[in-house]
Amino acid sequence: MRKPAAAKPARKLKAKKVPAKAVTKPAEPAMDVAVGRRIRDIRRVRQFSLETVAARTDLSIGFLSQIERGLSSPSLRVLTTLSDVLGVSLAALFGASPSSEGASDQVVTRGLQRPELKLWRNGISKQLLSAAGSDNRLNLFLVHIDPGGSAGDELYTHDGEEAGLVLEGEMILTVDSETWSLKTGDSFRFASRRPHRFSNPAQDAKAVVLWVNCVTGAG
Repeated sequence: MRKPAAAKPARKLKAKKVPAKAVTKPAEPAMDVAVGRRIRDIRRVRQFSLETVAARTDLSIGFLSQIERGLSSPSLRVLTTLSDVLGVSLAALFGASPSSEGASDQVVTRGLQRPELKLWRNGISKQLLSAAGSDNRLNLFLVHIDPGGSAGDELYTHDGEEAGLVLEGEMILTVDSETWSLKTGDSFRFASRRPHRFSNPAQDAKAVVLWVNCVTGAG
């Protein structure tokens, strides 16, 4: 009788190396980096230390450092608080360099030249329609609020006055303890030191608001 052939040992299959997929970072954090650098530059021009800004804003030094390095995305409330402490308007964060401090003589801003500030975590985008400059006290914005977008759950305050006109969609506005639903064509005005917040209640349509901020204490 022939002996059965010995079974061949099973070959070990080498696991194929699957090339690691490149992790694509979302484009939005680039805005965080730009805003963080701008805040840092203004702080240094003002000769404020991180400790000084932290003490005046009740924000931690670590959190401020993360904002300046683009590692944290600040809310609108945090940005307006920092603007107040640094003695500038929110428009000062829209790209003007510290070397161009001072009132701007620019009269016209072209549609394709609008600086933009995206608060991407909050679903808010602010386009600056007036000339960028740290010392400008009257600033005009075109604010886009994504469906469900909000300035945050907390009421916040800052220097100045503001007014606006709802161009598209709907906006919920709270000032002090009163809340209004504003639709296309409705307008508003209030002192910015009154606690306020705003949001877009729609789930399928953005809101567009023409927004004016007049800063009284900047400079």
